[in-house]
Amino acid sequence: MHQLFSGLEHCHNRYVLHRDIKGSDILVNNDGNLKIADFGLATSFFDPNEKHPMTSRVNTLWYRPLELLLGDTDYGVGIDLWSAGCILAELLAGKPIMPGHTKVI
Repeated sequence: MHQLFSGLEHCHNRYVLHRDIKGSDILVNNDGNLKIADFGLATSFFDPNEKHPMTSRVNTLWYRPLELLLGDTDYGVGIDLWSAGCILAELLAGKPIMPGHTKVI
């Protein structure tokens, strides 16, 4: 988890939001080194000092934060941190903590 949060910090310090952190996007080699993969939904236009609307249709449903489920278009690094927290909870529980098939809440 330390490596995941360090990797996200590296991205966020460079104004990149991954916007789709999930277990299959976290690669660990035989030496225990973690790499974050699949930046297909990432945005490099994120600037916490300049707000501009972004799409709420990002993140895999199981790891999507509540503000995105409710359609928020003004978000920041918290969406990646929420997803990372879901992964931590899955590691502790041994199973997905919020599996879902629809975004109706």
